[in-house]
Amino acid sequence: MQGFEQLSKAFLEQFQRAHFPEEPAALYGPATYFLGVGGKRIRPVMCLMGNQLFDEIRPDAWHLANAVELFHNFTLIHDDIMDKAPLRRGMQTVHVKYGEPTALLSGDVMLVFAYEYINRIGSSFLQKIIQVFNRAARMVCEGQQLDMVFEQEAQVSFGEYLRMIELKTSVLLAASLQMGAIVGGAGEGNQRHLYEFGKNLGLAFQVQDDYLDAFGDPAKFGKKVGGDILANKKTFLLIRALEHAGPVDGAEIRELLSQQAPDKVERMLTLFKRAGVDQWACELKERFAASALQHLDDIAVLSSRKGPLRELSQFMLHRDH
Repeated sequence: MQGFEQLSKAFLEQFQRAHFPEEPAALYGPATYFLGVGGKRIRPVMCLMGNQLFDEIRPDAWHLANAVELFHNFTLIHDDIMDKAPLRRGMQTVHVKYGEPTALLSGDVMLVFAYEYINRIGSSFLQKIIQVFNRAARMVCEGQQLDMVFEQEAQVSFGEYLRMIELKTSVLLAASLQMGAIVGGAGEGNQRHLYEFGKNLGLAFQVQDDYLDAFGDPAKFGKKVGGDILANKKTFLLIRALEHAGPVDGAEIRELLSQQAPDKVERMLTLFKRAGVDQWACELKERFAASALQHLDDIAVLSSRKGPLRELSQFMLHRDH
């Protein structure tokens, strides 16, 4: 059994290959550039881990992992356009460097090559893989659309936000594990538990991300906290505060959302704490994490085979940056 770091290294080594033709360079050059921006590559490694949970890693799992990573990068290129983001991981985004039309096409062709990798998978798994992959892809698009809709709405309920995060972030993590499990020969029940493990792990990760942006240690977090507050992003913290703050504090939160006061972050954090959202977020993260680990426990394989997935949950949920 290989651990998360071993599998990450192995995936990165084989992912360095050339995925696209050389010509036309104006199309494939930007796609190659964006892959070079890097990333955690968590989703493709989850494909490998889903396979490894049930059987030795098969060649089909590597094709699948490449497909998932290309699909994820396709969504990031398009997300950057929609968000008008100038940078990703400190490097120019594709639409800034090459223009929006080229960025759209580079993202599109990346999706096409994701399906090229899926098409290499053995026929006994192919139909089920395509079904799970397409469902996840559709749900990611739904989540991104909801995210844009919510940006224009004055208030979003906790349930609505939770559903958006599940669609935009969690389902691809969950589907990556499930598709790996399919390649590994897992039954439907085990696939379902592994999917729920990934979904709840993703939700716990997002709650943690929202929390760290507001309450993380800047020295460990690697950037100044409060970026989400300055951008008026609807996060778990803001939604909870609006739902549970008293009338006076609620009015002050809404006032802060309409301005860019120099002490905006400090004042908002004080209001968050008065509404108890800091402690609530920690408890919410733990609830999602506990649900994830319960589903992992319920998978009918030897406990020793689950070690790498427990390691993954530690990697994702016990960090301060």
